[in-house]
Amino acid sequence: MRSATLVAPGRFEVAAAPEPRPGAGEVVVAVEGCGVCASNLGPWTGIPGVGYPMPPGAPGHEVYGRIAEVGPGVAHLRPGDAVTALSYNGFAEYDVAAAANVVALPAALAGRPVPGEPVACAVNVARRAGVRAGETVVVLGAGFLGVLLTRLARTAGAAHVVAVSRRRDALERAARMGADVALTYDDDVAGCVLALTGGAGADVVLECTGQQGPLDVAGRLLRVRGRLVLAGYHQDGPRTVDMQLWNWRGLDVINAHERDPRVYVAGMEAAVRLLAEGVLDLAPLLTHFFPLEEINGAFETAAARPAGFVKAVVVPAGAWA
Repeated sequence: MRSATLVAPGRFEVAAAPEPRPGAGEVVVAVEGCGVCASNLGPWTGIPGVGYPMPPGAPGHEVYGRIAEVGPGVAHLRPGDAVTALSYNGFAEYDVAAAANVVALPAALAGRPVPGEPVACAVNVARRAGVRAGETVVVLGAGFLGVLLTRLARTAGAAHVVAVSRRRDALERAARMGADVALTYDDDVAGCVLALTGGAGADVVLECTGQQGPLDVAGRLLRVRGRLVLAGYHQDGPRTVDMQLWNWRGLDVINAHERDPRVYVAGMEAAVRLLAEGVLDLAPLLTHFFPLEEINGAFETAAARPAGFVKAVVVPAGAWA
């Protein structure tokens, strides 16, 4: 098979690699696409602690495709089944996954690109945030995760959903996904939130950027006993927080990153249901597709985030054809 190996910061090499074989309780997925996650950009740019070369196909983990082969003990999946999976070497034509980490796609999603893992992240963040009807929610960051959370907050019955981003095109997208107010960081975000809430502040702030600046903004927007939900992936070093403010307001700070594969899979199952029911729609969010041979361009685009960009997907040659 063909597989991409991250051999050094900023450089994948695509070459032949052995096709994986499934062990007991495993399946091989013929990859039809693998999304580029924001967390992938850390190894790509060269954060400390990453060793090179990485394993072939790594760090691709947003996989969808079809079952190519099942290992001993796998009864609920068959070759040819359309699936989305939590696997870890998905920038390749084939990847192996634990069968327990694979979710079959219903007929309603047949033929569509469905990277379920990043949608599962949004579903799990929304669950941890616990948005209730009538609450005011602020979403900091309007990328893939932020706009999905905007939609999920709206479907949960939030009275107001405020989206904040540095990118105007992203704010237009957030408005289409349910934000009733869309602002840049140059706007008076705090003043707007106070006006919407009669001076109390937001009930929930979802920080979706993984950056220091929005984290600084987040605490100032919340009411007393509000919920600050860390959804962004902070991977480039320590952060500072205004602990006096957080302490005084008695904020509930929720780190919404999951590490238990069972929770990921439950999130993927819920994500697939929401996609099949039309509550969520990935079509406007999967904006840039690249053949496997052009994976470096996919990562360059994901890092640059040009106008109109939301998520890049790497597509092996067979699936591309």
